[in-house]
Amino acid sequence: MFEGIEFLNKEFFWLLLVLPLVILWYVFKHNKQTAELKISSIKGFKVTNSVLPKLKHVLFALRLLALGLLIMALARPRTVDVSTKTKTTRGIDIVMAIDVSASMLAKDLRPNRLEALKNVAAEFIKGRPNDRIGLVEYAGESYTKTPITSDKSIVLRSLKEIKYNTVIEGGTAIGMGLATSVNRLKDSKAKSKVIILLTDGVNNSGFIDPKIASELAVEYGIKVYTIGLGTNGMALSPVAIDPRTGDFQYGRIQVEIDEVLLKEIAKVTGGEYFRATNNKKLEDIYEEINKLEKTEIEEFKYYNYDEKYRPLVILAGLMLLLEFLLRNTIFRSFV
Repeated sequence: MFEGIEFLNKEFFWLLLVLPLVILWYVFKHNKQTAELKISSIKGFKVTNSVLPKLKHVLFALRLLALGLLIMALARPRTVDVSTKTKTTRGIDIVMAIDVSASMLAKDLRPNRLEALKNVAAEFIKGRPNDRIGLVEYAGESYTKTPITSDKSIVLRSLKEIKYNTVIEGGTAIGMGLATSVNRLKDSKAKSKVIILLTDGVNNSGFIDPKIASELAVEYGIKVYTIGLGTNGMALSPVAIDPRTGDFQYGRIQVEIDEVLLKEIAKVTGGEYFRATNNKKLEDIYEEINKLEKTEIEEFKYYNYDEKYRPLVILAGLMLLLEFLLRNTIFRSFV
């Protein structure tokens, strides 16, 4: 009955405690006003079967209900319709540069580094509904997988399609991956431009020096967060391809990540460097970046109030009017 209704002045409900007292007063007053006459026999009196004397309590009930309705009206019942409008006041353009070299198939993260990254990155993308995101792949060379776009379904589909292949030249060209990412963002009009650069190795190929790419990022006001992916020590990694099946053969090799370079890139561009040695740390890193790069959103709420006390007052008035009419017509001889 009261679903969706709020009461603005709930303190008036305390007045409902008066109703039991009024009932007690009425019972006490009725008993005092009822006279008793003791006679030996009523054979000489005419007995009537009128029910009106028994219904006279209806008058009090009407007055009591009217009082209860007036108390509810004083509590100001109303419904509230809230409509919300959001406006993005500061969007962020983000490019995720992903290393897709063969070493990303190492199994120190489950099921391997590349798949673990894709799972975590997908959740990161879903959590940025108001930003534009693009993808860059790099190994020995780099290319744009997806230009920056606000259509998250395209980005997520492209992310899912990322896998190791022999089309891209082997190696790890960190400078190339960073330069391609900068190129995707240099003409962006966003207030904030961010690159998330992930690698599991050292810069060993490509014709662009990572430091030169970093200077380009600084020139265009782009912040770079760098992530070194891989455990400490040895990891089960691809070492050769079985000529019979074409599948990778795995062996334990030393994990080598150029942390000095990644820290320098992050420092120069105003970003931060993170090291992900397992799945949980990788998740924590993306959550931390998500907190650091907040999109400013302005929210407007519009409240439409519909007051519900008027029908209660009208109903209470009708009850009092009915009580007055009955008291002065039908029940006039009994009250």
